[in-house]
Amino acid sequence: MSLAIGAGAVALALHWIAQRTEVASTKVVVASRDLMFGTQLREGMLEVIDWPASGTLKDPVTEPKQIYQRVINTAILRGEPVLATKLAPLGEKGGLSALLHEGTRAVTVKVNEIVGVAGFALPGNFVDVMVNATDKSGKVISKIVLERILVLALAQDASTSETKPRLVNAVTLEVTPQQAEQIDLARSVGSLSLVLRSQVDMGHINTTGASMEDLFKQPVVDKTTPTRSSSNRISDRPEIIRGSFKTLE
Repeated sequence: MSLAIGAGAVALALHWIAQRTEVASTKVVVASRDLMFGTQLREGMLEVIDWPASGTLKDPVTEPKQIYQRVINTAILRGEPVLATKLAPLGEKGGLSALLHEGTRAVTVKVNEIVGVAGFALPGNFVDVMVNATDKSGKVISKIVLERILVLALAQDASTSETKPRLVNAVTLEVTPQQAEQIDLARSVGSLSLVLRSQVDMGHINTTGASMEDLFKQPVVDKTTPTRSSSNRISDRPEIIRGSFKTLE
């Protein structure tokens, strides 16, 4: 009798623990392996798992068949939920065009290891485009002509998971049609450089450009600011006395 009572008590305790530890969940589609941007989703690439209902997901996909043949516009890691915002528009066939926003174009600019900011411009970064050319008066000038341009790809690689600098000879940028025309004209009259900028820098600049006169212009010295050499000379330090040091008050 006592054994039966004990077994019943254990069963009740286990049931109570199971109820306490049960977590509400929902079905969510996740990537079953790492997927590169531009991938067209097919069977075997996705799986359905239980996702905590308390975990906030915006527009998650709940049925894999709903998105087969769709193209993703960003890389998705294994186990990462597939969201509607990560899917390219219906009808997109994949490739670099899946990354382009509506109304934009992709243009490739030839660079070298110097003008390509030594490989530190990676897909997803923003750059300013600077041109070095001769103006209508015959002066050589360098000027920033386009600002905050998104880097789509380095050479033929558009992966945003890479964080190491890479030296390449071509960078693909996302631009408007008008900016594409400006880049085409700029590279036909001079050489282009990419200037890496902060991801959060939304500011606008308007420079006059730098000419040879600016480069070799005599620098203006502020005489009100003492230089390191003059402020540290012994003859200018009254607290230092020949043969000994006077204590500063």
